[in-house]
Amino acid sequence: MGKAVNIAKDDQEKMKELFKINQFNLMASDMIALNRSLPDVRLDGCKTKVYADDLPTTSIVIVFHNEAWSTLLRTVHSVISRSPRNLLVEIVLVDDASERDFLKKKLEGYVRTLEVPVKILRMEQRSGLIRARLRGAAATTGQVITFLDAHCECTEGWLEPLLARIKEDRTAVVCPIIDVISDETFEYMAGSDMTYGGFNWKLNFRWYPVPQREMDRRKGDRTLPVRTPTMAGGLFSIDKMYFEEIGSYDPGMDIWGGENLEMSFRIWQCGGSLEIVTCSHVGHVFRKATPYSFPGGTGQVINKNNRRLAEVWMDEFKDFFYIISPGVMRVDYGDVSSRKALREALKCKPFAWYLENIYPDSQIPRRYYSLGEVFSYTADKEIRTDDLCLDVSRLNGPVVMLKCHHMKGNQMFEYDAEVSSNTNQEFLETFLSFSLFRNDKNVKITL
Repeated sequence: MGKAVNIAKDDQEKMKELFKINQFNLMASDMIALNRSLPDVRLDGCKTKVYADDLPTTSIVIVFHNEAWSTLLRTVHSVISRSPRNLLVEIVLVDDASERDFLKKKLEGYVRTLEVPVKILRMEQRSGLIRARLRGAAATTGQVITFLDAHCECTEGWLEPLLARIKEDRTAVVCPIIDVISDETFEYMAGSDMTYGGFNWKLNFRWYPVPQREMDRRKGDRTLPVRTPTMAGGLFSIDKMYFEEIGSYDPGMDIWGGENLEMSFRIWQCGGSLEIVTCSHVGHVFRKATPYSFPGGTGQVINKNNRRLAEVWMDEFKDFFYIISPGVMRVDYGDVSSRKALREALKCKPFAWYLENIYPDSQIPRRYYSLGEVFSYTADKEIRTDDLCLDVSRLNGPVVMLKCHHMKGNQMFEYDAEVSSNTNQEFLETFLSFSLFRNDKNVKITL
């Protein structure tokens, strides 16, 4: 039932060596059955829901690159054994130029024995998750495309609530609750239905608590879908025709990274919705590091992708991202004219609308006066003098005056004209309030 695997002391050294191959405990994974039992972690209210007989069909798309045999096949078996056969059209495996022999002829022979059609598509060269998913999506024949990662396990009743929501609204893009499969023991642990997706100033995806306003919208019924500003991106279902209508993935993005936020912004700004269906649970092996190299380096790839999404979707708010991550400005992000044309053709809303209506909890202020370094104060109460800046040298540390280093970061402050506070005679007789954001911590400074 998804229990942890404990490796004997005599095998610990071998286990550590094998761990390096995929950045998870390969020895533990190989000791587990490909069709192991899992606990039913759904809310009680989800277990009694009844779904329509005429739900749309789905094709599953799974991209892999040098994936372990046991995790890849466990993903496939969990899909087959826990999906109603009438809803599951096929599984499409996209091999992103794997080098391991067992992922060639052996895999092809194995999937031919399965009771569900499994297609294997081979990328001629390493293309990355985004382009491989585009290839897989083009080969699907189901009404809905469901994307999964190659190291997942689907639980009982995972598919029906996703398809039911899309049947209600074809513009709803839906994600399961992502449960945790330990990278060390492969223990299956339930994820929370009280978190949703957001992002920080560096455009990193982050999980945050579901706000009270969303609880109120659902009238306290936790079995109803959660409207989420962003998605993690690895696991979701989308109507195939809608996927094509809204521009699928940005083909100008490389490998992996940023595509989840780009699609999240696009879905919301262009009239769709993004939801976490709390009655659907899929487990995922969360690794602490990636075992794969990125052509050009991880940072270069992610910076390019983030620059593309910022240029197309974030309007003037992209400046917050560029000030926090100035290195992004040096990256060649290619031609985004076709993506801007898509935005215009779809009559998408501005990013300010997204912040106001979908993500009012964002750290990016919706109205601001200026953004930059804060300088020391003169006797004339000017916010300037010598090359001295307010500085927070460590997380939750004191605010001090230090020589300006002109590298933003811990000397970068944001002034919000809407914020005010009581007069502080020790500083300036004014009602201004500054907010310093550093490592996602909000430090209030009254001047």
